[in-house]
Amino acid sequence: FITCMIVTMTSAFMLKSQCRMLISDSNRGQLNVENVVIIGSGPAGYTAAIYAARANLKPLLFEGIKLGPPGGQLMTTTEVENFPGFHEGITGPQLMENMRKQAVRWGAECEPEDVESVDFSSRPYVIKGTSREVKSSTVIIATGATARKLNLPSENDFWSRGISACAICDGAAPIFQNQILGVVGGGDSAVEEAIFLTKYGSSVHLFVRSHRLKASKVMQNRIMNHPRIEIHLNTSIEDVYGNKEGTTTMPGSPMTGARIKNTKTNEIKDLPIRGLFYAIGHTPNTDLFKGSIDLDAAGYIKTQPGLPNTNIDGIYAAGDVQDHEWRQAVTAAGSGCSAALSAERYLAMNGLINEIVPAKTDLIASNDDESEGKQLEEDTSQTFDINLTMHSGEYALRRLYHESSRPVVVKYISPNCGPCKALGSILKKVLSEFEKEIHFVEVDITLNPTIADSAGIMGTPTVQIFKDKALLHTIRGVNPKSEYRKHIDQSILAKVES
Repeated sequence: FITCMIVTMTSAFMLKSQCRMLISDSNRGQLNVENVVIIGSGPAGYTAAIYAARANLKPLLFEGIKLGPPGGQLMTTTEVENFPGFHEGITGPQLMENMRKQAVRWGAECEPEDVESVDFSSRPYVIKGTSREVKSSTVIIATGATARKLNLPSENDFWSRGISACAICDGAAPIFQNQILGVVGGGDSAVEEAIFLTKYGSSVHLFVRSHRLKASKVMQNRIMNHPRIEIHLNTSIEDVYGNKEGTTTMPGSPMTGARIKNTKTNEIKDLPIRGLFYAIGHTPNTDLFKGSIDLDAAGYIKTQPGLPNTNIDGIYAAGDVQDHEWRQAVTAAGSGCSAALSAERYLAMNGLINEIVPAKTDLIASNDDESEGKQLEEDTSQTFDINLTMHSGEYALRRLYHESSRPVVVKYISPNCGPCKALGSILKKVLSEFEKEIHFVEVDITLNPTIADSAGIMGTPTVQIFKDKALLHTIRGVNPKSEYRKHIDQSILAKVES
Protein backbone atom coordinates (compact mmCIF):
# COMPACT_ATOMS: atom_id res chain seq x y z
CA PHE A 1 0.00 0.00 0.00
CA ILE A 2 1.08 3.60 -0.48
CA THR A 3 1.47 5.83 2.54
CA CYS A 4 2.20 9.53 2.08
CA MET A 5 4.06 11.09 4.98
CA ILE A 6 5.81 14.27 5.88
CA VAL A 7 9.52 13.66 6.20
CA THR A 8 11.52 16.12 8.26
CA MET A 9 14.88 16.69 6.64
CA THR A 10 17.96 18.29 8.19
CA SER A 11 18.49 22.04 7.98
CA ALA A 12 19.98 21.54 4.55
CA PHE A 13 16.58 20.47 3.23
CA MET A 14 13.10 21.96 3.38
CA LEU A 15 10.12 20.12 4.79
CA LYS A 16 8.79 18.09 1.95
CA SER A 17 5.98 15.60 1.34
CA GLN A 18 7.29 12.19 0.37
CA CYS A 19 5.62 8.95 -0.73
CA ARG A 20 7.04 5.59 0.28
CA MET A 21 5.96 2.17 -0.83
CA LEU A 22 5.64 0.05 2.30
CA ILE A 23 6.17 -3.66 1.67
CA SER A 24 6.39 -6.45 4.22
CA ASP A 25 9.64 -8.41 4.05
CA SER A 26 7.71 -11.58 3.22
CA ASN A 27 6.53 -9.90 0.00
CA ARG A 28 9.97 -8.62 -1.01
CA GLY A 29 9.82 -10.67 -4.18
CA GLN A 30 7.33 -8.14 -5.57
CA LEU A 31 10.18 -5.64 -5.95
CA ASN A 32 11.50 -5.26 -9.48
CA VAL A 33 14.07 -2.64 -8.48
CA GLU A 34 16.28 -2.73 -5.37
CA ASN A 35 16.57 0.36 -3.21
CA VAL A 36 20.30 -0.01 -2.64
CA VAL A 37 22.90 -2.43 -3.98
CA ILE A 38 26.27 -2.40 -2.21
CA ILE A 39 29.22 -3.76 -4.16
CA GLY A 40 31.97 -4.93 -1.82
CA SER A 41 32.23 -5.68 1.87
CA GLY A 42 34.73 -4.66 4.54
CA PRO A 43 34.10 -1.87 7.06
CA ALA A 44 32.69 0.47 4.40
CA GLY A 45 30.34 -2.04 2.77
CA TYR A 46 29.09 -3.58 6.01
CA THR A 47 28.54 -0.19 7.67
CA ALA A 48 26.60 1.01 4.64
CA ALA A 49 24.53 -2.18 4.87
CA ILE A 50 23.81 -1.61 8.58
CA TYR A 51 22.60 1.95 8.03
CA ALA A 52 20.59 1.14 4.91
CA ALA A 53 19.00 -1.88 6.59
CA ARG A 54 18.00 0.14 9.65
CA ALA A 55 16.31 2.59 7.28
CA ASN A 56 14.14 -0.30 6.01
CA LEU A 57 15.82 -0.22 2.58
CA LYS A 58 16.67 -3.97 2.65
CA PRO A 59 20.07 -3.50 0.95
CA LEU A 60 21.54 -6.24 -1.24
CA LEU A 61 25.29 -6.58 -0.68
CA PHE A 62 27.59 -8.43 -3.09
CA GLU A 63 30.51 -9.35 -0.81
CA GLY A 64 32.98 -10.33 -3.55
CA ILE A 65 35.39 -13.26 -3.70
CA LYS A 66 37.92 -13.05 -6.55
CA LEU A 67 39.79 -10.00 -5.24
CA GLY A 68 39.84 -11.18 -1.64
CA PRO A 69 37.63 -12.82 0.95
CA PRO A 70 34.32 -11.27 2.04
CA GLY A 71 35.23 -8.73 4.70
CA GLY A 72 38.10 -7.14 2.81
CA GLN A 73 41.63 -6.44 3.97
CA LEU A 74 40.80 -6.75 7.66
CA MET A 75 40.18 -10.45 7.09
CA THR A 76 43.95 -10.80 6.63
CA THR A 77 45.06 -8.82 9.69
CA THR A 78 45.61 -9.86 13.29
CA GLU A 79 44.96 -7.39 16.10
CA VAL A 80 43.08 -4.15 15.43
CA GLU A 81 43.84 -1.86 18.36
CA ASN A 82 42.61 1.51 17.11
CA PHE A 83 38.96 0.81 16.28
CA PRO A 84 36.82 2.67 18.84
CA GLY A 85 34.93 0.59 21.37
CA PHE A 86 37.41 -2.28 21.77
CA HIS A 87 39.73 -1.20 24.57
CA GLU A 88 41.57 -4.53 24.54
CA GLY A 89 41.68 -4.73 20.74
CA ILE A 90 39.92 -7.14 18.42
CA THR A 91 41.08 -9.28 15.52
CA GLY A 92 40.27 -8.05 12.04
CA PRO A 93 38.29 -11.18 11.11
CA GLN A 94 36.22 -10.96 14.31
CA LEU A 95 35.46 -7.27 13.73
CA MET A 96 34.26 -8.02 10.20
CA GLU A 97 32.24 -11.01 11.38
CA ASN A 98 30.54 -8.79 13.98
CA MET A 99 29.74 -6.13 11.39
CA ARG A 100 28.32 -8.67 8.96
CA LYS A 101 26.09 -10.19 11.63
CA GLN A 102 24.85 -6.75 12.61
CA ALA A 103 23.95 -5.96 8.99
CA VAL A 104 22.14 -9.28 8.56
CA ARG A 105 20.34 -8.80 11.87
CA TRP A 106 18.75 -5.60 10.56
CA GLY A 107 17.70 -7.12 7.27
CA ALA A 108 20.62 -6.78 4.85
CA GLU A 109 20.99 -9.58 2.30
CA CYS A 110 24.66 -10.57 1.98
CA GLU A 111 25.49 -12.51 -1.18
CA PRO A 112 28.99 -14.08 -1.17
CA GLU A 113 29.65 -13.67 -4.88
CA ASP A 114 31.27 -11.29 -7.35
CA VAL A 115 29.78 -8.61 -9.55
CA GLU A 116 30.75 -9.37 -13.14
CA SER A 117 29.51 -6.15 -14.83
CA VAL A 118 27.57 -2.95 -14.23
CA ASP A 119 25.52 -0.63 -16.42
CA PHE A 120 25.31 2.91 -15.04
CA SER A 121 24.13 4.47 -18.32
CA SER A 122 20.55 4.94 -17.07
CA ARG A 123 18.46 4.38 -13.97
CA PRO A 124 17.58 1.89 -12.66
CA TYR A 125 21.18 0.76 -12.71
CA VAL A 126 21.96 -2.83 -13.69
CA ILE A 127 24.31 -4.98 -11.61
CA LYS A 128 25.16 -8.45 -12.88
CA GLY A 129 26.49 -10.89 -10.30
CA THR A 130 27.86 -14.38 -10.75
CA SER A 131 24.45 -15.98 -10.31
CA ARG A 132 21.93 -13.15 -10.50
CA GLU A 133 21.24 -9.85 -12.24
CA VAL A 134 19.44 -7.03 -10.43
CA LYS A 135 18.33 -3.45 -10.99
CA SER A 136 18.74 -0.78 -8.36
CA SER A 137 17.85 2.87 -7.84
CA THR A 138 21.13 3.53 -6.02
CA VAL A 139 24.53 1.82 -5.81
CA ILE A 140 27.25 2.07 -3.17
CA ILE A 141 30.71 1.00 -4.36
CA ALA A 142 32.91 -0.33 -1.54
CA THR A 143 35.24 -2.69 -3.40
CA GLY A 144 38.32 -1.65 -1.44
CA ALA A 145 41.84 -2.44 -2.61
CA THR A 146 44.04 -5.47 -3.35
CA ALA A 147 47.52 -6.22 -2.02
CA ARG A 148 50.29 -5.28 -4.41
CA LYS A 149 52.89 -7.69 -5.70
CA LEU A 150 56.57 -7.08 -6.39
CA ASN A 151 56.42 -8.69 -9.86
CA LEU A 152 59.71 -10.48 -9.33
CA PRO A 153 61.06 -12.61 -12.21
CA SER A 154 60.37 -15.83 -10.24
CA GLU A 155 57.34 -14.61 -8.28
CA ASN A 156 54.77 -16.78 -10.07
CA ASP A 157 56.95 -19.88 -9.62
CA PHE A 158 56.77 -19.57 -5.83
CA TRP A 159 53.42 -17.86 -5.27
CA SER A 160 51.59 -19.86 -2.58
CA ARG A 161 54.67 -22.08 -2.45
CA GLY A 162 56.85 -19.75 -0.39
CA ILE A 163 55.50 -16.28 -1.28
CA SER A 164 52.30 -14.94 0.25
CA ALA A 165 50.41 -11.68 0.72
CA CYS A 166 48.70 -12.90 3.90
CA ALA A 167 50.80 -13.80 6.92
CA ILE A 168 47.86 -14.77 9.13
CA CYS A 169 46.41 -16.99 6.39
CA ASP A 170 49.59 -18.86 5.54
CA GLY A 171 52.09 -18.25 8.36
CA ALA A 172 50.91 -21.28 10.33
CA ALA A 173 51.44 -23.66 7.39
CA PRO A 174 53.89 -26.52 8.09
CA ILE A 175 56.27 -25.32 5.36
CA PHE A 176 57.02 -22.20 7.45
CA GLN A 177 57.35 -23.88 10.85
CA ASN A 178 60.73 -23.12 12.47
CA GLN A 179 62.03 -21.61 9.22
CA ILE A 180 63.73 -18.29 8.50
CA LEU A 181 61.09 -15.96 7.03
CA GLY A 182 60.97 -12.50 5.47
CA VAL A 183 58.50 -9.62 5.26
CA VAL A 184 58.60 -6.81 2.69
CA GLY A 185 57.34 -3.37 3.73
CA GLY A 186 57.84 -0.62 6.27
CA GLY A 187 54.35 0.32 7.46
CA ASP A 188 52.14 -0.86 10.31
CA SER A 189 50.97 -3.91 8.37
CA ALA A 190 54.53 -5.05 7.65
CA VAL A 191 55.61 -4.63 11.27
CA GLU A 192 52.49 -6.41 12.50
CA GLU A 193 53.09 -9.35 10.14
CA ALA A 194 56.76 -9.63 11.11
CA ILE A 195 55.85 -9.83 14.80
CA PHE A 196 53.05 -12.31 14.07
CA LEU A 197 55.38 -14.60 12.10
CA THR A 198 57.74 -15.00 15.07
CA LYS A 199 55.06 -17.34 16.48
CA TYR A 200 55.91 -19.83 13.74
CA GLY A 201 59.29 -19.02 12.16
CA SER A 202 62.67 -19.33 13.82
CA SER A 203 63.49 -15.72 12.88
CA VAL A 204 62.14 -12.98 10.64
CA HIS A 205 63.85 -10.47 8.32
CA LEU A 206 62.01 -7.20 7.61
CA PHE A 207 63.02 -5.63 4.28
CA VAL A 208 62.40 -1.87 4.06
CA ARG A 209 63.19 -0.06 0.80
CA SER A 210 63.31 3.33 2.50
CA HIS A 211 65.90 4.61 4.97
CA ARG A 212 63.31 4.47 7.78
CA LEU A 213 60.19 2.69 8.95
CA LYS A 214 56.90 4.37 8.12
CA ALA A 215 55.05 2.48 10.84
CA SER A 216 53.48 4.28 13.79
CA LYS A 217 55.65 4.94 16.84
CA VAL A 218 53.79 2.29 18.83
CA MET A 219 54.53 -0.38 16.23
CA GLN A 220 58.14 0.78 15.83
CA ASN A 221 58.70 0.45 19.57
CA ARG A 222 57.41 -3.13 19.44
CA ILE A 223 59.76 -4.27 16.70
CA MET A 224 62.98 -2.35 17.32
CA ASN A 225 64.22 -4.56 20.13
CA HIS A 226 62.53 -7.79 19.15
CA PRO A 227 65.15 -10.56 19.59
CA ARG A 228 63.98 -12.59 16.58
CA ILE A 229 63.47 -9.82 14.00
CA GLU A 230 66.23 -8.23 11.94
CA ILE A 231 65.41 -4.99 10.10
CA HIS A 232 67.12 -4.29 6.74
CA LEU A 233 66.74 -0.61 5.76
CA ASN A 234 67.56 0.62 2.22
CA THR A 235 66.92 -2.90 0.94
CA SER A 236 64.94 -4.13 -2.06
CA ILE A 237 64.10 -7.66 -3.19
CA GLU A 238 65.50 -8.43 -6.65
CA ASP A 239 64.25 -12.01 -6.95
CA VAL A 240 63.68 -15.27 -5.09
CA TYR A 241 65.12 -18.68 -5.84
CA GLY A 242 64.71 -22.36 -4.99
CA ASN A 243 63.33 -25.53 -6.53
CA LYS A 244 60.78 -24.34 -9.12
CA GLU A 245 59.79 -27.85 -10.08
CA GLY A 246 58.70 -29.16 -6.69
CA THR A 247 59.55 -29.51 -3.04
CA THR A 248 63.02 -29.90 -1.59
CA THR A 249 64.36 -32.80 0.41
CA MET A 250 64.62 -30.47 3.42
CA PRO A 251 61.64 -29.37 5.53
CA GLY A 252 60.10 -26.12 4.40
CA SER A 253 58.87 -24.53 1.20
CA PRO A 254 60.36 -25.02 -2.28
CA MET A 255 61.68 -21.43 -2.04
CA THR A 256 65.10 -21.39 -0.43
CA GLY A 257 66.22 -17.77 -0.56
CA ALA A 258 65.91 -14.16 -1.70
CA ARG A 259 68.31 -12.01 -3.69
CA ILE A 260 68.46 -8.63 -1.94
CA LYS A 261 69.98 -5.32 -2.96
CA ASN A 262 71.31 -2.46 -0.84
CA THR A 263 69.76 0.58 -2.54
CA LYS A 264 72.57 2.87 -1.29
CA THR A 265 75.61 0.78 -2.27
CA ASN A 266 73.96 -1.37 -5.01
CA GLU A 267 75.47 -4.44 -3.38
CA ILE A 268 73.52 -7.62 -4.18
CA LYS A 269 73.65 -10.75 -2.06
CA ASP A 270 71.69 -13.95 -1.49
CA LEU A 271 69.92 -14.46 1.83
CA PRO A 272 68.54 -17.88 2.83
CA ILE A 273 64.84 -17.59 3.71
CA ARG A 274 62.02 -20.11 3.26
CA GLY A 275 59.06 -17.73 3.13
CA LEU A 276 58.45 -14.17 1.90
CA PHE A 277 55.36 -12.18 2.88
CA TYR A 278 54.27 -8.98 1.13
CA ALA A 279 52.96 -5.92 2.99
CA ILE A 280 53.66 -3.19 0.43
CA GLY A 281 50.36 -1.41 -0.01
CA HIS A 282 47.31 -1.87 -2.16
CA THR A 283 45.76 -0.99 -5.52
CA PRO A 284 42.11 0.19 -5.66
CA ASN A 285 39.71 -2.42 -7.06
CA THR A 286 38.12 -0.32 -9.79
CA ASP A 287 38.71 -2.27 -13.01
CA LEU A 288 35.02 -3.19 -13.00
CA PHE A 289 34.05 0.49 -13.23
CA LYS A 290 36.46 1.76 -15.90
CA GLY A 291 34.45 3.58 -18.55
CA SER A 292 31.37 3.66 -16.31
CA ILE A 293 32.41 6.18 -13.67
CA ASP A 294 35.10 8.84 -13.24
CA LEU A 295 38.43 7.58 -11.87
CA ASP A 296 41.58 9.54 -11.10
CA ALA A 297 45.04 8.82 -12.54
CA ALA A 298 45.79 6.31 -9.77
CA GLY A 299 42.55 4.41 -10.36
CA TYR A 300 40.62 5.67 -7.33
CA ILE A 301 36.98 6.68 -7.75
CA LYS A 302 36.55 10.44 -7.84
CA THR A 303 34.11 11.75 -5.23
CA GLN A 304 33.00 15.25 -4.32
CA PRO A 305 35.09 16.83 -1.52
CA GLY A 306 33.76 15.66 1.82
CA LEU A 307 30.97 13.61 0.21
CA PRO A 308 30.57 10.06 -1.13
CA ASN A 309 28.91 11.34 -4.33
CA THR A 310 30.43 10.35 -7.68
CA ASN A 311 29.85 11.97 -11.05
CA ILE A 312 26.63 9.93 -11.47
CA ASP A 313 23.51 10.72 -9.43
CA GLY A 314 22.64 7.87 -7.07
CA ILE A 315 26.07 6.22 -7.31
CA TYR A 316 28.28 6.55 -4.23
CA ALA A 317 31.76 5.35 -3.26
CA ALA A 318 33.00 4.48 0.22
CA GLY A 319 36.15 3.15 1.85
CA ASP A 320 39.58 2.59 0.36
CA VAL A 321 38.25 2.56 -3.20
CA GLN A 322 38.05 6.37 -3.00
CA ASP A 323 40.44 7.16 -0.12
CA HIS A 324 43.98 8.22 -1.10
CA GLU A 325 44.97 9.54 2.26
CA TRP A 326 43.88 7.66 5.37
CA ARG A 327 42.78 4.14 4.44
CA GLN A 328 41.78 3.23 8.00
CA ALA A 329 39.03 0.88 9.14
CA VAL A 330 37.29 3.63 11.09
CA THR A 331 37.38 6.14 8.21
CA ALA A 332 36.11 3.45 5.84
CA ALA A 333 33.23 2.73 8.23
CA GLY A 334 32.46 6.44 8.45
CA SER A 335 32.38 6.81 4.68
CA GLY A 336 30.09 3.76 4.46
CA CYS A 337 27.70 5.50 6.84
CA SER A 338 27.82 8.68 4.73
CA ALA A 339 27.14 6.73 1.55
CA ALA A 340 24.11 4.96 3.03
CA LEU A 341 22.63 8.19 4.40
CA SER A 342 23.23 9.89 1.05
CA ALA A 343 21.54 7.04 -0.80
CA GLU A 344 18.53 7.17 1.54
CA ARG A 345 18.26 10.94 1.09
CA TYR A 346 18.50 10.62 -2.69
CA LEU A 347 15.76 7.96 -2.75
CA ALA A 348 13.51 10.08 -0.54
CA MET A 349 14.02 13.29 -2.51
CA ASN A 350 13.18 11.49 -5.74
CA GLY A 351 10.23 9.48 -4.43
CA LEU A 352 11.97 6.18 -5.14
CA ILE A 353 11.91 4.44 -1.76
CA ASN A 354 10.30 1.03 -1.52
CA GLU A 355 10.41 0.67 2.24
CA ILE A 356 10.74 -2.94 3.41
CA VAL A 357 9.17 -3.51 6.81
CA PRO A 358 11.13 -6.34 8.47
CA ALA A 359 9.19 -9.34 9.69
CA LYS A 360 9.14 -9.57 13.50
CA THR A 361 11.13 -12.79 13.36
CA ASP A 362 13.99 -11.29 11.33
CA LEU A 363 16.07 -10.06 14.28
CA ILE A 364 15.77 -13.43 15.99
CA ALA A 365 16.31 -15.51 12.86
CA SER A 366 19.66 -13.83 12.22
CA ASN A 367 21.02 -15.72 15.23
CA ASP A 368 21.12 -18.79 13.00
CA ASP A 369 24.15 -17.10 11.46
CA GLU A 370 26.06 -17.51 14.74
CA SER A 371 27.16 -21.05 13.95
CA GLU A 372 28.84 -20.12 10.67
CA GLY A 373 31.99 -18.73 12.27
CA LYS A 374 32.29 -21.34 15.01
CA GLN A 375 34.80 -24.15 14.79
CA LEU A 376 33.50 -27.70 15.16
CA GLU A 377 34.56 -29.67 18.21
CA GLU A 378 37.12 -32.35 17.35
CA ASP A 379 35.83 -35.90 17.15
CA THR A 380 37.17 -38.56 19.50
CA SER A 381 36.80 -42.33 19.57
CA GLN A 382 33.83 -41.81 21.90
CA THR A 383 32.06 -39.08 19.87
CA PHE A 384 32.78 -40.12 16.28
CA ASP A 385 29.70 -41.28 14.34
CA ILE A 386 30.18 -42.16 10.67
CA ASN A 387 26.47 -41.63 10.04
CA LEU A 388 26.90 -37.88 10.65
CA THR A 389 27.97 -35.57 7.83
CA MET A 390 29.97 -32.95 9.78
CA HIS A 391 33.21 -33.84 11.57
CA SER A 392 36.39 -32.24 12.87
CA GLY A 393 39.97 -33.20 13.59
CA GLU A 394 42.62 -35.78 12.85
CA TYR A 395 40.77 -38.77 14.35
CA ALA A 396 37.69 -38.18 12.19
CA LEU A 397 39.77 -37.66 9.06
CA ARG A 398 41.70 -40.89 9.53
CA ARG A 399 38.52 -42.87 10.15
CA LEU A 400 36.69 -41.38 7.17
CA TYR A 401 39.70 -41.69 4.88
CA HIS A 402 39.75 -45.45 5.47
CA GLU A 403 36.06 -46.21 6.05
CA SER A 404 33.86 -43.74 4.14
CA SER A 405 32.26 -44.74 0.85
CA ARG A 406 31.30 -41.12 0.21
CA PRO A 407 33.52 -38.27 -1.01
CA VAL A 408 35.32 -36.73 1.99
CA VAL A 409 35.54 -32.92 1.85
CA VAL A 410 38.40 -31.66 4.04
CA LYS A 411 38.67 -27.98 4.95
CA TYR A 412 42.08 -26.96 6.35
CA ILE A 413 42.03 -23.85 8.56
CA SER A 414 44.31 -21.96 10.95
CA PRO A 415 43.65 -19.70 13.96
CA ASN A 416 42.75 -16.05 13.23
CA CYS A 417 42.48 -16.81 9.51
CA GLY A 418 39.85 -14.39 8.21
CA PRO A 419 39.41 -16.07 4.81
CA CYS A 420 38.79 -19.35 6.67
CA LYS A 421 35.86 -17.72 8.47
CA ALA A 422 34.55 -16.26 5.22
CA LEU A 423 34.69 -19.67 3.57
CA GLY A 424 32.62 -21.08 6.43
CA SER A 425 29.41 -19.33 5.36
CA ILE A 426 29.96 -20.26 1.71
CA LEU A 427 30.66 -23.93 2.39
CA LYS A 428 27.77 -24.20 4.85
CA LYS A 429 25.29 -23.43 2.08
CA VAL A 430 26.93 -25.84 -0.36
CA LEU A 431 27.33 -28.71 2.09
CA SER A 432 23.67 -28.50 3.08
CA GLU A 433 22.81 -29.44 -0.52
CA PHE A 434 24.77 -32.71 -0.23
CA GLU A 435 23.57 -34.01 3.14
CA LYS A 436 24.13 -37.80 3.38
CA GLU A 437 26.06 -37.80 0.07
CA ILE A 438 29.40 -36.61 1.46
CA HIS A 439 31.41 -36.42 4.66
CA PHE A 440 32.96 -33.13 5.78
CA VAL A 441 35.99 -32.72 8.06
CA GLU A 442 37.49 -29.49 9.38
CA VAL A 443 41.19 -29.69 10.25
CA ASP A 444 43.12 -27.03 12.17
CA ILE A 445 46.65 -27.23 10.78
CA THR A 446 48.19 -25.91 14.00
CA LEU A 447 46.61 -28.73 16.02
CA ASN A 448 47.26 -31.35 13.32
CA PRO A 449 50.54 -30.34 11.62
CA THR A 450 51.43 -33.88 10.58
CA ILE A 451 48.17 -34.25 8.65
CA ALA A 452 48.65 -30.85 7.00
CA ASP A 453 52.24 -31.64 6.07
CA SER A 454 51.39 -35.01 4.53
CA ALA A 455 48.55 -33.37 2.58
CA GLY A 456 50.93 -30.73 1.20
CA ILE A 457 49.00 -27.81 2.69
CA MET A 458 50.92 -24.56 2.10
CA GLY A 459 48.27 -22.07 3.21
CA THR A 460 44.74 -21.71 4.50
CA PRO A 461 41.97 -22.03 3.70
CA THR A 462 42.46 -25.07 1.49
CA VAL A 463 39.79 -27.63 0.60
CA GLN A 464 40.65 -31.14 -0.56
CA ILE A 465 38.20 -33.81 -1.71
CA PHE A 466 39.06 -37.51 -1.32
CA LYS A 467 37.20 -40.61 -2.46
CA ASP A 468 38.25 -44.19 -1.81
CA LYS A 469 41.61 -42.90 -0.49
CA ALA A 470 42.31 -40.98 -3.72
CA LEU A 471 42.79 -37.19 -3.77
CA LEU A 472 40.47 -35.87 -6.48
CA HIS A 473 40.50 -32.08 -6.03
CA THR A 474 42.43 -29.34 -4.22
CA ILE A 475 40.82 -25.87 -4.04
CA ARG A 476 42.87 -23.07 -2.46
CA GLY A 477 41.57 -19.81 -1.03
CA VAL A 478 37.97 -18.60 -1.07
CA ASN A 479 35.96 -19.37 -4.20
CA PRO A 480 32.33 -19.02 -5.36
CA LYS A 481 29.78 -21.60 -4.21
CA SER A 482 29.58 -22.88 -7.79
CA GLU A 483 33.24 -23.94 -7.68
CA TYR A 484 32.80 -26.17 -4.62
CA ARG A 485 29.46 -27.46 -5.89
CA LYS A 486 31.05 -28.46 -9.21
CA HIS A 487 33.91 -30.39 -7.58
CA ILE A 488 31.62 -32.16 -5.12
CA ASP A 489 29.27 -33.18 -7.94
CA GLN A 490 32.21 -34.55 -9.91
CA SER A 491 33.50 -36.43 -6.87
CA ILE A 492 30.13 -38.10 -6.20
CA LEU A 493 30.04 -39.40 -9.76
CA ALA A 494 33.73 -40.31 -9.92
CA LYS A 495 34.76 -43.95 -10.13
CA VAL A 496 38.12 -44.51 -8.45
CA GLU A 497 40.21 -47.50 -9.41
CA SER A 498 41.53 -49.53 -6.47
